[in-house]
Amino acid sequence: MLKEERQQRILQILNDEHKVIASDLSKRLFVSEDTIRRDLKELDAQGLLKRVHSGALRIGPPVVDFSTRQNIYNEVKIRLALKAVDFIKDNMVLLIDGGTTNLHLVNHLPLSLKATIITNSPPISMALSNHKNVEVIMIGGTLFKESLVNLGIDAVETLNTMRADLYIMGIYNIDARIGISVPSRSEALVKRKMASISTEVLALVTPDKLDTVSNHIVCPSDHLTYLITENVKPDVKALYANQGITVVD
Repeated sequence: MLKEERQQRILQILNDEHKVIASDLSKRLFVSEDTIRRDLKELDAQGLLKRVHSGALRIGPPVVDFSTRQNIYNEVKIRLALKAVDFIKDNMVLLIDGGTTNLHLVNHLPLSLKATIITNSPPISMALSNHKNVEVIMIGGTLFKESLVNLGIDAVETLNTMRADLYIMGIYNIDARIGISVPSRSEALVKRKMASISTEVLALVTPDKLDTVSNHIVCPSDHLTYLITENVKPDVKALYANQGITVVD
């Protein structure tokens, strides 16, 4: 098998199984582990996978701007949002960060909801403008235009003075073993702070983000209280359940 064929086969296995182990690939493809590690290094350099200690994981969906993401997987996002509405009760203090799935959730909140909602997302704060019984607290900072969220030291210092009953975390990448990760260090810091000041953490995760990893770790996946997704494989669901996470799929 030529190197190009072997690397395409590695990518195919990764796409099907969501992760690959170097020792296992060595046996399956009849080459040495050193050869597999070189293949993984090359594929990582091309941005086609993410190397980890024992093998590789899928890279998550392409990082694109907010307006582009608004037109992707909308039916899935709405289904997840409707499941999440059941976790939101009157008189809660909610912390909701950015993301198009979170925006779908806000758009499906009942107009009768009585709550305080803290957010660093201008689109989410605007979507709440017609909820007369919701107090909206907007966290300031430097606008990260790609995701339309406010980040930076101002955002972190504001969060230091707050507590939330439930944090609804926007997810870029999540893996049961490595944790929750994002492409931006600044966004990782703000998300980490949000999780630390919240009694419970809920994440809405489209299936394409499961078993993927990015460069900056927000927190271990067991910081989640609830994981709302769909089409999750039984073994992956079990990994999260064993961490004490309630998986809704």
